[in-house]
Amino acid sequence: MDKISDVTVGDCKDSKYIKPRRIHYTQNGVPKIWDAMKVHDGVVILLFNTSRNVFIFVRQFRPAIYLNSVHVESTDEGAGAGRVDTGRYPGSLGMTLELCAGIVDKSGALPEIARAEILEECGYDVPVDQIRKISSCRGGVGTSGSMIHMYYAEVTDAMKVGPGGGLVSEGEMIEVVEYTVEQARSLMTDETVNKVHALLFALYWFFDKIWPELSQKAKI
Repeated sequence: MDKISDVTVGDCKDSKYIKPRRIHYTQNGVPKIWDAMKVHDGVVILLFNTSRNVFIFVRQFRPAIYLNSVHVESTDEGAGAGRVDTGRYPGSLGMTLELCAGIVDKSGALPEIARAEILEECGYDVPVDQIRKISSCRGGVGTSGSMIHMYYAEVTDAMKVGPGGGLVSEGEMIEVVEYTVEQARSLMTDETVNKVHALLFALYWFFDKIWPELSQKAKI
């Protein structure tokens, strides 16, 4: 999955996912300019398999993470264009560990969208009424300001109905990975792993709100 080659960088002129904008405004009488993007909101889901007491995460290549981890060599193909030496900068630099997630680009209730993402990415069929809201917050406050809706669901091995991995038709390449409770605790402070703030928040929430009760049940 992390075998990346033929990497080039150019201007983003047309995208169905992000829309760059330049905002002009006056704040307390001072004229200002800010560059931002209009993007879709998102859902993220922390999954915990109670059959084996393991977290279900996803691992995938994120071009934006890769771009911010490499040097782009300028070319003569125009302003903003460049090429990346993948021999020097391997694809592993862009691999991230994340919660199951998806963008809100379709109609329907958010828990329904979360349920569809769980099935597509991780292969678990979870009833909507078992998907619990954690909270919502803003992401990318300096660039996008989009809303992130966080959920939690407990799954069992019996709910596993497919391999997950995302939609091949949309070019998704997602690896489903499992972490034990202790591995997840270590992950929270492991700076060698590319991870996002939603995963960290969800884990802190889990260990504060969920694990004390689950761990007591496991001892019975």
